[in-house]
Amino acid sequence: MALSNAAKAGAAFFIGGVQFTLLWFLSETVYPNYSVANNYISDLGTQCPTSGACYVPPAWWVFNSSEVIFGILILIGVVFFFRAYPFRAVAVMLGIAGVGLIGVGVFNESFGLLHGLFSLVIFLFAGLSAIITFRLQKPPLSYVSALLGVISLIALILYIPGTGSFGNTMGIGPGGLERLIVYPVLVWTIGFGGHLMAVED
Repeated sequence: MALSNAAKAGAAFFIGGVQFTLLWFLSETVYPNYSVANNYISDLGTQCPTSGACYVPPAWWVFNSSEVIFGILILIGVVFFFRAYPFRAVAVMLGIAGVGLIGVGVFNESFGLLHGLFSLVIFLFAGLSAIITFRLQKPPLSYVSALLGVISLIALILYIPGTGSFGNTMGIGPGGLERLIVYPVLVWTIGFGGHLMAVED
């Protein structure tokens, strides 16, 4: 049976989210003394293109590649999503988030400000996407989707310099706070992808 455009989009989102989750956890396990509280997520993909002291994680290429693959699958999914749902705003937000993922994977933490800008793009537009897709899902998934997006955006506000990230991280450290941004939208991506895969023409 041929898959609908919505199902194809869902498969791309689902596969992208799952492969990133698994390879992210794998990268953490081979990083000596890695702390989910004190290490940033992007520490897993740090590379040192210039001279000077710098630790290069064993699986940096695995982590960065998984981000790029995730971003590409999001963009592929957006194409099929727009064919199924003519909601330009949703497609644009998802597409921007996909571009941000590719940018973070290519321009790893060693690139400083450029990496930070791409990270902000992902965090912001992924959270907004989770909220704006509320109307495309049925309860209770629609409410869970919106809630996950709100949690992610609130954590992002706390994470922005000057609003708490470098002074008060609520006792969970900068890495823990960053995960409050990422975990909700990653769960949403996988759940939304699963929802779309069940949609028929």
